[in-house]
Amino acid sequence: MISEATDLAADHRRMLADLADRQRLRRLIPPQGVDFSSNDYLGLARSPRIARAIRQALDRGVPTGSGGSRLLRGNHPEHELLEEEAARFLGSEAVLFFSSGFAANAALFATLPQRGDLVVHDALVHASAHEGMRLGRAECVAATHNDPTAFENVIRAWRHGGGKGRVWIALESLYSMDGDRAPLDAFRALADEREAFLLIDEAHATGVFGPEGRGLAAHLEGLENVIVLRTCGKALGCEGALLTGPAFMRDFLINRGRGFIFSTAPSPLMASAVREALRILAGEPEHRQALVARIDEAARLLSPLGAVCRGTQILPVIIGDDARAMAAASAIQAAGYDVRGIRPPTVPAGTARLRISVTLNASLDDIAGLAATLEEVLT
Repeated sequence: MISEATDLAADHRRMLADLADRQRLRRLIPPQGVDFSSNDYLGLARSPRIARAIRQALDRGVPTGSGGSRLLRGNHPEHELLEEEAARFLGSEAVLFFSSGFAANAALFATLPQRGDLVVHDALVHASAHEGMRLGRAECVAATHNDPTAFENVIRAWRHGGGKGRVWIALESLYSMDGDRAPLDAFRALADEREAFLLIDEAHATGVFGPEGRGLAAHLEGLENVIVLRTCGKALGCEGALLTGPAFMRDFLINRGRGFIFSTAPSPLMASAVREALRILAGEPEHRQALVARIDEAARLLSPLGAVCRGTQILPVIIGDDARAMAAASAIQAAGYDVRGIRPPTVPAGTARLRISVTLNASLDDIAGLAATLEEVLT
């Protein structure tokens, strides 16, 4: 038997114990109760239309697995059709389909910015962007959240310090933990002024905002210096992600993006599902209209209880203390409402919170029930 002194896993156990002591140990919880935690904003994960599209794809011989990377034998016609249809729908020159938003962001940041470039990113940008920046070769600097002037100051200081390369401005259009939106037009003006590329993560806006659910950055599509990430596993109810932008982006990632080149291609069936989800966005605006009604009702009932409401489907209730936030979440779950507590490092220290997500999986009556429970738990 291996002694404790030589136990190869001892350090990892100590780190896990430390997380538990600080009320930050994560665990997997099966979904139970009314959905106030998922990103399935339009309720399309159980869409009969998408299920039917998958069955029809199976009937016409579309395989479950791709069998390899897209540069080998894994490039199925369904992938190509999805990218062509998405480009037309979104108004982009080119689209590249990835297996997840994390994979797309990691590949994007690891591949496009080059040595000698600068990536100036929002302080609250997603972990997947950080992973890509860690793998990349460009210098990376955080700027104050949603503050274009702070971004400009970083760029100016970098240039004055001798920076000669390309600038890449990275942000999200809608932030998943605070529910606030970025001032996209101000960032677009900054990118134009500084001859920079603008990288916009639309994960939580896709399907919910913009014309036909095309996102908050829909009006920026087609610009030569704008690249947009749209995930398919949130409001679209599927899996994967679509990177949209100029044709060089697609070609460069196909040729230099290790996260794309060496990954097994997504299931062709999922490409079929995403194609149908895009058709639903284009042809059934009632889903977005129903969600807006629920967002308004949630704001009316939950803002007096401390929820921060910014006109989006994400309403955080800032608790502050990690243990209190998790205890409140457990009490709400016990009452039948699936609300999750979010702790550092996912959010800044001292801002542990309840993250309330409004989706079409919860009715107006469910929102009223959650409000009554939240009032009881927090008072």
